[in-house]
Amino acid sequence: MKKFPVIFTSDASLSEDVAKEVKAGKARKIGPRLYTTNMKDEPARIVRQNWWQILSLLVPHAVVSHRTALEGAISPMGRAYVTGAYRRIITLPGLEIVQQKGPGPVEGDLPMLELHISSQARACLENLSPSKARKGEAKTLPTEQLERKLADLLRTHGEGGLNALRDRARAIARALELGTECHQLDQLIGTLMGTRSADLGEPLAKAYARQEPYDPSAIERVDALRAALLAQGTPDRSNRAESNEAFYNAAFYDAYFSNYIEGTRFEVEEAYRIIETGRVPVERPEDGHDILGTYRVVGSLEEMTTIPANFADFQTLLKRRHAMILEGRSDKRPGQFKELPNFAGQTRFVDPDLLSGTLKLGYEMCRSLEHPFARGLVMMFLIAEVHPFDDGNGRIARAMMNAELIAGDQVRIFIPSVYRNEYVASLKRLTHHSQPDAFIRVMSYAQDFVSRIDFSVRESANDMLRGCNAFADPADTVKLRLPPAE
Repeated sequence: MKKFPVIFTSDASLSEDVAKEVKAGKARKIGPRLYTTNMKDEPARIVRQNWWQILSLLVPHAVVSHRTALEGAISPMGRAYVTGAYRRIITLPGLEIVQQKGPGPVEGDLPMLELHISSQARACLENLSPSKARKGEAKTLPTEQLERKLADLLRTHGEGGLNALRDRARAIARALELGTECHQLDQLIGTLMGTRSADLGEPLAKAYARQEPYDPSAIERVDALRAALLAQGTPDRSNRAESNEAFYNAAFYDAYFSNYIEGTRFEVEEAYRIIETGRVPVERPEDGHDILGTYRVVGSLEEMTTIPANFADFQTLLKRRHAMILEGRSDKRPGQFKELPNFAGQTRFVDPDLLSGTLKLGYEMCRSLEHPFARGLVMMFLIAEVHPFDDGNGRIARAMMNAELIAGDQVRIFIPSVYRNEYVASLKRLTHHSQPDAFIRVMSYAQDFVSRIDFSVRESANDMLRGCNAFADPADTVKLRLPPAE
């Protein structure tokens, strides 16, 4: 007896064996001439899991085309679009195969199983061709989605990638009888590269046309945080009428803990002497300058009550404060945006050529928020996500956040040493999974913690911090405790 695969088709030579398998309960029919040996899962699930193999079996020699070629997936309406020798529709559980009549494979189309897949150039032309929606869906992508894909190609492969695509499209347009579509594609590509002027509808494509490209993934995460803050509401922890002494004492711990997060670690009293005397340890001059530089920003009433009025002002403040923080590390190019991509573990931050556009759009999102807590968190996450500098990004991100808070008469936020792991984990959850709730919760808890401490006298504030485990190593089993509320 022939052994059948999970998905197979029947013909005259196999019909007897197939009938025996079906009768024995070892196979079942799920579509025209289409059978499966999977007797447990729902037919629609089986079809969707094996749809490429099914296309190869039911429409061999067809070209997977139009939106299916660009998306590489079953469409939202459950369809796969192909081009073949004649028109037909094959309806299966969970999948409708829509075949239109058209040219077979041309140069550049990619073989797969018994099929070909439209090359990127051919698929772009096909998706610009006129198409009427059938039962709520057309075989072509909306123009905005095609613009987005072209913008993504420009982002990942540069102008050379778009020019190569355009050249391939020109070479095959005549054979496909898609000359008009080739002209449209030429206009779109030229507009993205700034050499033509066509109407664009997709935001990322428009940004490229304005020479302000941005990283869409980073912006989506920033927007997820913005939306969550709007939906959840924001805590209002107004600054008490604190004295200047309380401000400066709180700023010391802000600078101390901000550097601890980044691995610059001193005993508390040693760090305080560095700031009080301005003298850095001979054996650790760069680390000492990190503490001093950070304090120069977060311990300045002028800096911490100044927030940007527009994007140009934002860039100026960002660069100036970064230069102050990293004044002792000339090799890190203080105050200058990065020129090469930077990484943290497996995380690749926003590429340098997308840096300005991403910061600009993110800044506009930040400015659209009313409450200082919401603005501060979006500001901090935006800078951390872009990582605009070679080094010092975490410290400048937290400093910019606290300027938003303090200028808005809200309690500043710092992350005690023992709370570092919760803070880092919440950032990673937002960066890798677009889940902002943990980050908002961690930052709110940290602000609540700071709000309960009277910094008027440093020694008593220090005792309270120590009593709440603030200085404990995050690897210890102890947790950060909230001081009693007043």
